[in-house]
Parts: sequence; structure tokens; C-alpha cells
Amino acid sequence: MKLNYKYVRIQGQELAANTMYAKGIFSMCWQLIQNDVMDEEDVGLFKEIDSWFAENLPWPPQCKNRELVVCFFKTENTEEMMKMIRPALWLLEKYNHPYYLVYTNSPGEIVYEDKYQVVVRVSGKLDIEDVQPSWSPEE
Repeated sequence: MKLNYKYVRIQGQELAANTMYAKGIFSMCWQLIQNDVMDEEDVGLFKEIDSWFAENLPWPPQCKNRELVVCFFKTENTEEMMKMIRPALWLLEKYNHPYYLVYTNSPGEIVYEDKYQVVVRVSGKLDIEDVQPSWSPEE
């Protein structure tokens, strides 16, 4: 069975303080740089990747305004984007920084869209719910 998803987000385990949502790939890599984890050569590589995206990917106004939003790539148009982001994934792996590729068709309330991405509003609060009772039979 082949599943078709509209959106993908590369995110980590850590939450961003403002959105309470998992940090994206650019935030994770910049954090590695700010924490002096990356070698200079790797810092240069990531800055090249970041510059390419700054030049080729529209900068959503919600991101510029630091609104409570997160971005997802569109899977239909992301072949070039994913090709350019692979070295950043390699950097995360090199520095043992866990990440996830999250595929979805329902990322949330879309407040911006362009050819390559959507921007989704988040609440900025984390809902923590009780664990459901076990469905397995008791022994």
C-alpha cells in the first residue's frame, strides 16, 4: 500500500520555547552552532545550506513577524528542497542529534502557502493528557 502525503516536516525532540512545538531542522542546526558543537568546516556547510534556502525559499511574513507558527514542506514540489536539505540531515546524524521526518495531510490551520511550503499556526501551549487505560487484557 502506497501512502501519499501532502506535507513533510523535519523536526527534533526538543520543543521551541515560543511555540511549544518540536524544533525544525534549521533551528536544530543553528543550536548546534551556537553551542559550539559543530566543527568550523561543518558550520560553513550549514551556512551554505541556510543561504541557499534564504535565496530560494520565500520567507513567510508570519515567520518574519515571529508569530506562533511552524513550516512544512510540500511533498509535491520538494524534490529540489529535499536534495538541498540532505547535507543538513547528515550534519544532525554526524553530531548524534535525533530528528524525525513527519509526514501528514493535516498539519493544522494553514495561514500561509507558497509553491514549496505551508505555514501552520500553533497555539503556543502544550496540551498534556492522561494516558489512556490499557486495552490489553489483565493477567
